[in-house]
Amino acid sequence: MRVVIFCHSLVSDWNHGNAHFLRGITTELGALGHRVDVFEPEDGWSRAHLLEAYGPAALERFARRFPALSSHLYRQDTLDLDRAVGDADLVLVHEWNEPWLVAAIGRHHAAMGSYRLLFHDTHHRSVTAPEQMRAYDLSGYDGVLAFGEVVRQRYLDEGWTGRAWTWHEAADTRVFSPRPGATEGDLVWIGNWGDDERTAELEEFLIDPVAALGLRARVHGVRYPDEAIRRLSEAGIEYAGWLPNADVPAVFGRYRATMHVPRRPYVAALPGIPTIRVFEALACGIPLVSAPWDDAEALFGPDDFLMARDGPDMRRLLRDLLAEPEAARAMAERGLRTVLARHTCAHRVDQLLAVHRELTVGRPADLAGGVR
Repeated sequence: MRVVIFCHSLVSDWNHGNAHFLRGITTELGALGHRVDVFEPEDGWSRAHLLEAYGPAALERFARRFPALSSHLYRQDTLDLDRAVGDADLVLVHEWNEPWLVAAIGRHHAAMGSYRLLFHDTHHRSVTAPEQMRAYDLSGYDGVLAFGEVVRQRYLDEGWTGRAWTWHEAADTRVFSPRPGATEGDLVWIGNWGDDERTAELEEFLIDPVAALGLRARVHGVRYPDEAIRRLSEAGIEYAGWLPNADVPAVFGRYRATMHVPRRPYVAALPGIPTIRVFEALACGIPLVSAPWDDAEALFGPDDFLMARDGPDMRRLLRDLLAEPEAARAMAERGLRTVLARHTCAHRVDQLLAVHRELTVGRPADLAGGVR
């Protein structure tokens, strides 16, 4: 089978976490013998920022780390859809594409495509900014893959599509696995900064608890203003900049715990949807403490990680976790087992192929893992 994926970027994960999942999906499809062609815009902002900050060496590093993965760069004025998707069996168009491209592929499919065409949404805009999503013409699409049930339901309720499936993100376990090494510190957090509201969240759940406990902590991420870096330094937290995603497992292996700090507006609007970092951290077997979110779809077991109600609770949980290494190790092992049993990119590819069969032969698939 030939699969074509249109995404913002496969190559660059600079402030672009969706690249993690798409790399895993592409790899697993290839391992099953399918041909996968990935298209990304030549002027995509993630790729541009990566090159600006780290130069061509960052792309060379990607090529060495993922020799089986590559993408075709396109421009709007030269993209030939007949050549790109004409002989495809399945086409995925990610939500981080421009409306003109989404519409053009839908028209191509409606006019002459024998392939199945799916829109893939891993963002919050359908719930938090529906007016933006109305700019996307999905009339030529066979359906939508949504990264959570609340998003799937929004597409149906708004009438943007007649068919939608819940297709959560997952860990690429060919990259993310336990990599124990010499301990360098107590806590590592990998995430980006952002606006003033994000500052308040990170002050409460990251900076204040680390400072109060005197932990040896490191932070990786982008979009950190000088003031944020100063606040981290005052709390004794090392800021270490962007971390290529393929290097994350080795870093996790050198720290005793990590945390998850979801953005609060999305916690209320998107119950049941964690960021991909939860899947990836658990796949690495590192103990995880999370700021509050609602696991409304029961993706994880109740003891796979710890959930803090607020900043003081985060401080208490981190203190107790680090004081009880055997209990922390047992919790991390439970989380790892859950991911390996339910939440790998191989599981998601099985689900994707089942959706393709459903669309092709009309037989509803029995999809383990909550896809519907």
